[in-house]
Amino acid sequence: MKLVQFKKPNGKLQTGMVQGDRIQLLRGEPSLYELVMAHFKSDRTLEQEVHELIEEKWEDYGTLIANNWLEAPISHPDPYRTWVTGTGLTHLGSATSRDTMHQKLKQSDPDELTDSMKMFQMGLKGGKMVDDTPGVQPEWFYKGNGLMVVAPGRPLISPSFALDGGEEPEIAGIYVNRPDGTPFRVGFAIGNEFSDHKMEKINYLYLAHSKLRQSSFGPEILLGELPKHLVGTSRVKEGSNVIWEKEFLTGEANMSHSIRNLEYHHFKYDLFRQAGDVHVHYFGTSVVSFADGIEVRNGQLFEIDIPELGRPLVNPFQQV
Repeated sequence: MKLVQFKKPNGKLQTGMVQGDRIQLLRGEPSLYELVMAHFKSDRTLEQEVHELIEEKWEDYGTLIANNWLEAPISHPDPYRTWVTGTGLTHLGSATSRDTMHQKLKQSDPDELTDSMKMFQMGLKGGKMVDDTPGVQPEWFYKGNGLMVVAPGRPLISPSFALDGGEEPEIAGIYVNRPDGTPFRVGFAIGNEFSDHKMEKINYLYLAHSKLRQSSFGPEILLGELPKHLVGTSRVKEGSNVIWEKEFLTGEANMSHSIRNLEYHHFKYDLFRQAGDVHVHYFGTSVVSFADGIEVRNGQLFEIDIPELGRPLVNPFQQV
């Protein structure tokens, strides 16, 4: 089951279930956050909660996209109670470009591993959770709160002080904390964990600065489990022309860390277990256009496509 959120001009934020080219609406027009909170008070699963409210009212999916009425698939009524975070060096193909970016000339030992490669190898050896025993903790970073979330179709804005703005195509896990603070995984969405790679390349200790950028996820959220093997395509486009395109692999079959391990090491902090908070957690990528020498320009588009997660995530790039 896949859901979207949308809002017409002067309208209420509401949730719909994706049914091909149409969106089937829910009685009472709840937002996804309202739907999850209602689920916490019932003995139904979230999917059952959706089916309980579904009715014979429809919206045309293409119209929602064309009019930019789609919103991020989940949002907290108070944007300061949304946490946007992520992990890096989690995928089997992720280390090469990062290692190149962070490579140093080492006169004494030219074969010495960079810190990025050391972290990646730690994940390869111990990044899976065995039964309930946590694996090694991943690289972790903070991106911002709900004010930094950009809806599908709308521009990802690079601030005036930024050196670069580049896509990071990946999966985002979406969570809402239960009344007792335990995290509830709502589902998964396509994510663009937009970053400043030029700043990061200066010195890997600038990673924290480079991540304080907007990001986007959606347009759909997949309820339930994530397929183990996913093949996606990331593109940079100018109009209908493809400037850069690359296939990427994701899902646990292609990751050095298990999703449960990434979740454990995020939610082990009491700070992230506050009742009712929303968490958008990016799981990492294996390809970026910057590693291939691409410098995205004003007006060009990011397009990330993972068919099992619904329609592609598209955002224009805007430098202010």
